[in-house]
Amino acid sequence: MTLIDKAFVTNCIFADNGNMNNEFKQLSGREFPRFSGIKTFFRLPIAQIQEKFDVALFGIPYDGGVSYRPGARFAPANVRDYSSLGRGFNMARGGVSIFDKLKIADIGDCSTVPIDQAQTYEKIEKFVTEVVSSDKRFVSIGGDHSTTLPVLRALRKKYNQPLNFIHFDAHLDTYPAAWGCEYHHGAFARHSVDEGLVNPKQMMQIGIRGPLASGDDLDFVKKNNIHVVTVDDIREGSLAEVIKKFPVFKGPTYISFDIDCLDPAYAPGTGTPVPGGLTTYETQRILRGLKIENLVGADIVEVCPPYDPSGITAMAAVDTMFELLCLMGENK
Repeated sequence: MTLIDKAFVTNCIFADNGNMNNEFKQLSGREFPRFSGIKTFFRLPIAQIQEKFDVALFGIPYDGGVSYRPGARFAPANVRDYSSLGRGFNMARGGVSIFDKLKIADIGDCSTVPIDQAQTYEKIEKFVTEVVSSDKRFVSIGGDHSTTLPVLRALRKKYNQPLNFIHFDAHLDTYPAAWGCEYHHGAFARHSVDEGLVNPKQMMQIGIRGPLASGDDLDFVKKNNIHVVTVDDIREGSLAEVIKKFPVFKGPTYISFDIDCLDPAYAPGTGTPVPGGLTTYETQRILRGLKIENLVGADIVEVCPPYDPSGITAMAAVDTMFELLCLMGENK
């Protein structure tokens, strides 16, 4: 038996009928050091969608909707690599051990067409539909932020109602068409509201900051009464007081986390960095302070590995992924 075979079998027990029965535990760092083994999210087993587990982790390697720096297509592989350092016990949440509380598996990447956005959207929506049709929740790693739109389309059909929506970002992403193209990473939030995928009255955007192209960029959020929490709002007072004012999100809720909500000092590897952003500690506190009754899915987008050889952006994504899983564990 090769080392690869042994690493895979360590995570799996084979039943007599030949079907795989995953225990959904991390590969032991004592038997296989964290720099070794097949790279999966958090060193969890690879599984088929139809297997019995709670939360699916997958990648969406597509960046055809960016307006500045490409490279987010490489994020799923990069984040898998750095997630080898991820562990499962969260002492800040009262000692939850998330990989004991939930069965979580890596289901690979969604198929994409790097030179065709329309085909990619169809593939993403079909893939997510298959995931949620098996009554699983998920966390995905993009990919640029335009990929969130087909994900929300699939969820809207599943739950037959607009979702509550929490959006971490430096940008509003409610901007108009660019170069005559309606669908790009800066317009997905506008389309999500206009298509009735999310409920703007139960929508909160966190980490927003300037500069903007013009004051007109604020018209959409004002018109739809979207709750915007700027970095100034967070820094001008107590973070604890800001968190206390967050609403309770009842019903199906989705979180989309654009890594550029963080300051470039904490996430230099992103397509459109904006100075004056959140720290990784602030985002930890905010994620732990969210009150969500039913978190059905989440994504982390705009991680752009070519612009961060140090890997600190990927590590921030891994930490965010961990907190999102812990949130799901709270409303199992």
